[in-house]
Amino acid sequence: MAGDRENGRPGPIEDYALLSDLRTAALVGKDGSIDWLCLPRFDSPSCFARLLGGDDDGHWTIAPSGPVQRVQRRYRGNSLIVETEFHTASGVVRLIDSMPPHEKNQDDEPCVVRVVEGVSGAVEVDLRWVVRFAYGDSVPWVYQDERSEPVPDRCIVAVAGPHTVVLRGDLLPQRTAKGRAHELAFTVRAGEKYAWVMQWSPSPDELPAPMDPLQETKDSEDFWRDWTRKIDYRGPHASAVYRSLATLKALTYAPSGGMVAAPTTSLPEVLSGNRNWDYRYCWLRDATLVLLALDNYGCVEEAAAWRSWLVRAVAGDPADLQIMYGVNGERHLLEWEADWLPGYHGASPVRIGNAAFRQRQLDVYGEVMDALHLARERGLTETAQSWALQRGMLRHLEKIWDQPDNGLWEVRGPERYFTHSRVMVWVAFDRAIRAVEEDGLPGPVESWREIRHAVHTEVLAKAWNDDLGAFTQYYGGTTLDAATLLLPAVGFLSGDDERVRSTVHAVQANLQHGVLVDRYTTGAETNEVDGLTGREGSFLACSFWMVDALALCGRRKEAEDMFAELLRLANDVGLYAEEYDVHTGRFTGNFPQAFSHLALINSASVLYGGRTREEINRRGTSAGSRQD
Repeated sequence: MAGDRENGRPGPIEDYALLSDLRTAALVGKDGSIDWLCLPRFDSPSCFARLLGGDDDGHWTIAPSGPVQRVQRRYRGNSLIVETEFHTASGVVRLIDSMPPHEKNQDDEPCVVRVVEGVSGAVEVDLRWVVRFAYGDSVPWVYQDERSEPVPDRCIVAVAGPHTVVLRGDLLPQRTAKGRAHELAFTVRAGEKYAWVMQWSPSPDELPAPMDPLQETKDSEDFWRDWTRKIDYRGPHASAVYRSLATLKALTYAPSGGMVAAPTTSLPEVLSGNRNWDYRYCWLRDATLVLLALDNYGCVEEAAAWRSWLVRAVAGDPADLQIMYGVNGERHLLEWEADWLPGYHGASPVRIGNAAFRQRQLDVYGEVMDALHLARERGLTETAQSWALQRGMLRHLEKIWDQPDNGLWEVRGPERYFTHSRVMVWVAFDRAIRAVEEDGLPGPVESWREIRHAVHTEVLAKAWNDDLGAFTQYYGGTTLDAATLLLPAVGFLSGDDERVRSTVHAVQANLQHGVLVDRYTTGAETNEVDGLTGREGSFLACSFWMVDALALCGRRKEAEDMFAELLRLANDVGLYAEEYDVHTGRFTGNFPQAFSHLALINSASVLYGGRTREEINRRGTSAGSRQD
């Protein structure tokens, strides 16, 4: 850890823990350094970007100045308060990090609270505060401000253009002679506490009022304790389910209810690779899993807020439906490269925005229709406006359902007839038919039945490969895709269908490594499907999909064993990245990844008694497969 600080490089992805105030998020490493923080929203420019560069790109480190013998770290209960204990030869100090959650008060500004307390002995501690706005590109003007009215106040203010942060604390760091940083060295003895608060401000002319850091830490703990009381889960591996649900809550933008896929951008899918994307946005593809995860375990308010965000985001001309939106439903997520940042351990480019928002991905129609169908089944009242919106989507899908697309993996190669996309087109019409049959909503059900039947017949004829004994990645192809594991989960075929069982076997034989499953085959050369070079790590969500598929195929013991093994891959505070590199034993991809935690929660439902799409719904009608 000391070595990482000395060379200015960020630590391994798995060394980070998540802080969140339900507006934005920070990542703090085992070395006591906050290396990533965007203010005031998840998708705002960063003020700490060491994660994608080095020390000079912004960070806030509090850690022992000398050698550290051991680090112990945990979240306090089910909260988002991180406690890191540094054991040294002279004693032990505890670093307590949090971001006070602001769920209801829309006027509260983001802040980070850090407390150091002496546990035993006496430990020399260093504090280094380096603010760099605009993804490390903007060095602020930093000055001390001291006032006597309305209350005595002494702070450090960092300003650059529209960006302002204020640092207050028991001890304030001083400007260094070089490096354009602020530093402080002090001794912490057993029983002593020192605290700091860094607040964002929309203007340097109106600084936010001072806060009591110890009270804010207590209030944060109370918030998370009260929130987790609503979680209803009594199955095994409860700590993993609770941590995953808290992570999803932490990735939710409270003012709108939208959930970002991850709080980071450009963490590489393979170390030193170029498969680097910005995930600080809300994907429609996550819609069904979000509703299942939240509603299954008692988070009804969050499920309703997500449904409301979903309806608002997709409102408008159905022809303009996007696969992803900003946290407030923003449509334009233009992609550009921050070429002054070298990237995580040199993995460039660093991308801001995501050009995939312009892609045609037909599976999102199925995801949205499935999510809103589930919302009806779970007791969320359907409105005339919401059903009219869905009718409009179906009218547009009737015109384009037979076109190729870029698929759920957002490939940047040529459009194809991806099997998963075709299946999700079937899902869209299936859920519309069920809305008429089961909920009495109006619609041209006969026309929808014809298309549903045509798509089902087409997939069975064109996606199946006799030589492979499996459904392939796309029509006429010879490669496999882990997304075909979802066929029984969405009800396209039952788990006991021999074609499903054979596909599961083929994916295990060709894409699985131990308990880890790749999305599809990648290699050193340019991949003709995704248009990119290099390989990637194993996709953790796909690994949990295999758990679900095994369970639905009747192989429950294998599914439970695999689930338990996957839980052991979480980092020390229970978090998952997007992918896992089997060659290095390291996390890769953006972190923490909502999709991974959603898949974990859904697997717990499949195995241990939550409500899934394959089980009886609240009205007592079957939600099983429909193959006609």
